[in-house]
Amino acid sequence: MLLKKASPMVWAETACDAMIATYTPAQLPPANRWHYHQGVFLHGMNRLWEKTAKTEHWEYMKAYVDHLVDDQGNLVCAKGELDSIQAGLLLLQLFEVTKESKYRSAAERLYHLFPTFNRTREGGYWHKDKYPYQMWLDGLYMGGLFSLQYGRMVGKPEIWEDVLHQFRLMTKYTKDEKTGLLYHAWDESRQMPWSDPETGRSPEFWGRAIGWYGMVVVDFLAELPDDAPGRPELLKALTDLIQGLIRFQDKESGLWYQVVDKGDHPDNWLETSCSSLFVYTIAKAITQGYIDARYRSVVEKGFQGLLQQIDSHDTETFVLPNICIGTGVGDYKHYVNRSKCENDLHGVGAFVLACVEVEACLRHA
Repeated sequence: MLLKKASPMVWAETACDAMIATYTPAQLPPANRWHYHQGVFLHGMNRLWEKTAKTEHWEYMKAYVDHLVDDQGNLVCAKGELDSIQAGLLLLQLFEVTKESKYRSAAERLYHLFPTFNRTREGGYWHKDKYPYQMWLDGLYMGGLFSLQYGRMVGKPEIWEDVLHQFRLMTKYTKDEKTGLLYHAWDESRQMPWSDPETGRSPEFWGRAIGWYGMVVVDFLAELPDDAPGRPELLKALTDLIQGLIRFQDKESGLWYQVVDKGDHPDNWLETSCSSLFVYTIAKAITQGYIDARYRSVVEKGFQGLLQQIDSHDTETFVLPNICIGTGVGDYKHYVNRSKCENDLHGVGAFVLACVEVEACLRHA
């Protein structure tokens, strides 16, 4: 197995190559589906390819898309949920490089799902039709970055207005001003068992949901011009969040807990996908100049903590453990009792993205 002192980019390649050795592109779980699990992992692989230009990584990502998108840009995906949008980032990346019209056509089809989505009274997207009146932190990432990039591709910067509106609603209804952290979800109807009858908020700060939010906010900032509407709000949300994350980073391991603010609970556990997303967010914030470079030690400690989690199982195979399986909204027991898994694409994709940003952060020193 690689030494823990290998560079972040080497670790990113190792993680990607382990998945390539395990699955064909069509077999990436859930197999034969247009889904954000594959989208997150392959977006990370593409970010790696942008730095290394390794053909096998580009071709693997392209093969996944080509398996599900026909020559006219048709694709089958679950309607009525923001999770179906995220993998559209792959379409935009492919069109940018190849200029093949089918990728643009497929991206247009995905974007035109937005008018079909149900919304709250203030215009916030329901996370899924089967979760009526609920906005989840996850949704801002699942739909937001694609929308921003799609708007740039088609020359419609006004699309940002709707994305910014979603950010404002999500922040308004889930942010805890005391800690800077955000609750997992908000229920406009106040009907869900987990929703506070006064605020509609869910009761806990779940790591991976906060990670999606942090990642998309720092990505928004990196994509937008300096005079973009809402930029000061994004910067404040990001810096408040990072201060909260630093406060709750585990001092011994450098990682973060499944329920972020309750590391003192004996049944809580260190979770690798959220830790990867937090490392990504803080590292990119440093590289882009949004926060002071003195926070690099937080990034380094978090990244080393992730490397210490990696287990070879006495083989040469990359294994990232302690990844929470896909998770809905609930109370504290709901989160800490969720199953842990190895090499789930939530975690491996987040780890690859973190590696690329940590490398940039260290070179920025």
